[in-house]
Amino acid sequence: MTPLAGESLVQSVDWLTIAPPTLTAVVALVVLVADLFVPQERKQLLGWTAIGGLTAALALLLPLRSGDRETFCLTADTRTEACSYTADHFTLVIQLLVLAGALLTALLSLDATRERLPAGEYWFLLLSSAAGAALLPASRDLATLVVALEVASLPAFALVGLKRGDRMSGEAALKFFLSSVTATAVTLLGVSFVYAATGTLHLTEVAQRLDDVPGQLQTLAEAGVALTLVGFAFKTAAVPFHFWVPDTYVGAPLPVAAYLSVVGKAVGFTGLVLVTVVAFPSYADVWGPALAVLAALTMTAGNVAALRQVSTRAWSAVRLLAWSSVAQAGYLLVPIAAAAYSGDDQIGATVAYALMYAVVNLGAFAVVALVARAHPENRIADYRGLYAASPAAALALGFFLLNLAGLPPGIIGLFAKVTVFSAAVDAGLGWLAVIMGVNVVIALYYYLRWTALLFRAPEGAPVTHKAPATVTLAIVLTAAAGAVLSGYPQFALRFAATSLF
Repeated sequence: MTPLAGESLVQSVDWLTIAPPTLTAVVALVVLVADLFVPQERKQLLGWTAIGGLTAALALLLPLRSGDRETFCLTADTRTEACSYTADHFTLVIQLLVLAGALLTALLSLDATRERLPAGEYWFLLLSSAAGAALLPASRDLATLVVALEVASLPAFALVGLKRGDRMSGEAALKFFLSSVTATAVTLLGVSFVYAATGTLHLTEVAQRLDDVPGQLQTLAEAGVALTLVGFAFKTAAVPFHFWVPDTYVGAPLPVAAYLSVVGKAVGFTGLVLVTVVAFPSYADVWGPALAVLAALTMTAGNVAALRQVSTRAWSAVRLLAWSSVAQAGYLLVPIAAAAYSGDDQIGATVAYALMYAVVNLGAFAVVALVARAHPENRIADYRGLYAASPAAALALGFFLLNLAGLPPGIIGLFAKVTVFSAAVDAGLGWLAVIMGVNVVIALYYYLRWTALLFRAPEGAPVTHKAPATVTLAIVLTAAAGAVLSGYPQFALRFAATSLF
């Protein structure tokens, strides 16, 4: 943007608007410094500090609930609404999902940091990643978007490899790192091409200027749009950029795998929504069909791979959840693709599905973390007879799996799938709706097979699963949230419908 003579480029800063990610980052620094002075026997204080910081960050969303604040705005031309940070309803819903997901991850992590993981480094990395993830949905220029994406991603590499001396953990971190670095390089190349063609980084201005790109820059603009989309496809684990997911989930500490499956996925999809719907609407005829094909391939590959998991294989429970998360990514892509054909009101379906998925997937990982205390190899076969040993945990896991399958009593899972299916039909993507229907049927088999195993007679004496209080709290919170959303699914759908830009 070119300033007029005599005007200032000083940017306005609304500190309350940026408070949630800022507080999370400040608490991360506090934990890092405190780790130098807190004795080993009191390291748990760092975890409780992190939990308190995330809770406070969530509370700071309440004053912003009107969804009409923005900051870091250029003052040179107030008519263009060129702001780098916007706290609209979409931003607040995603920040709620991210910070709540990080909080539940922190509850699952307290026991792990007491026994196996270095507490100071762990809490600093988790909070740093959460701060970047909370910043990303508010980003309204490409530079801030990429920076937020990397602030969310870089600490996650270290979190995956934090099990020192564990070969699988190091291998998982390396695969995750290499795939993410590739994605970042491709994204930056695409962003640079878009900037060269439009002369601006603000998303709304990019959208305006892409409508009128000079002929000699048209190819450059098209290449920039394509490369940017490819970069975000890596981040969302869409096929064929999904190869890192199963090994990363298996090698990472279980709370980190849960974090990546929900918060990491939310980061990728949020960035994809912003660049497609906000920045590149004039290229909907390009990214719409591309995302529709990616959605079909992703849900099919994820479900087929999950179907093939052998219940007696080591870590098969985590692998099944990993492949299931790839399939769920395919469902999440459907409304974004539909937005290219019938308007950005379809994005609400992605938000509704993301809310459902976050609650039940974190709950499933919480039960998996509980069972892993007695069965470190975490095979699906280890869950046989779980009801006889821990009835509450078995009922909770059964409820979460049925939600993921879209079956009663998991009403919110059914409503979320119907919402996504309707988005495809309304956009005229009947073929994609058919593929989604087939994949839902495929997924029923492996979800129901695992659920049935929970209630079969155990092969030997039932193994009692003693849960730490924080893991129990995480299971209770996610089960309660799932039950409330199942009883009042219209709440999630209405919440999502008001989350549009």
